[in-house]
Amino acid sequence: MAGSATLTSTIATLAAVITDAAALADNSVNKVVAGFADPTRPARALYFSKAVVPWGEGPHYEHIGLYAYRRDALERFVGLPRGVLEQRERLEQLRALEAGMHIAVSLIEPAQLGVQVDTPADLERARQLFRSAR
Repeated sequence: MAGSATLTSTIATLAAVITDAAALADNSVNKVVAGFADPTRPARALYFSKAVVPWGEGPHYEHIGLYAYRRDALERFVGLPRGVLEQRERLEQLRALEAGMHIAVSLIEPAQLGVQVDTPADLERARQLFRSAR
C-alpha cells in the first residue's frame, strides 16, 4: 500500500514519530494514522485525530501541518462541503478523506520547538528559549 500512495495521491503531507508520552496524550497534537510498511516511503493517510490512535503497541505519528496539492486536487478540496468528521474533530484534512481523496504521508525527523508554536504553552517555551539565548 505504501507504494500505491505515491501513485494515486493528489495531496501530500508530513508526519513525525511521537517520542514524548505527554505529546501523545496532548489533544493539541494532531495525529495521523498511516501504516508505514517501509518508513522511507510514503504511506496512505487513513485518518487524522486529536486523540491517541490507533490503539495498541507501535509508533504513533504527529501530523506536521504542511500540505502539497496537485492543482486539480486543491480546486476540488476548496469546493467540498465540510464533512461530518471534519466538523467533529475540527481537522480540515478529514474533508478530503471523507470525499475519497488520498493523502500521501512521508516521515520526517521529529519536530523541534522553534519549528512549531501551536499553543500558549509552546509560545511560553519559545519565549524562555529566546530569553536564555541572549
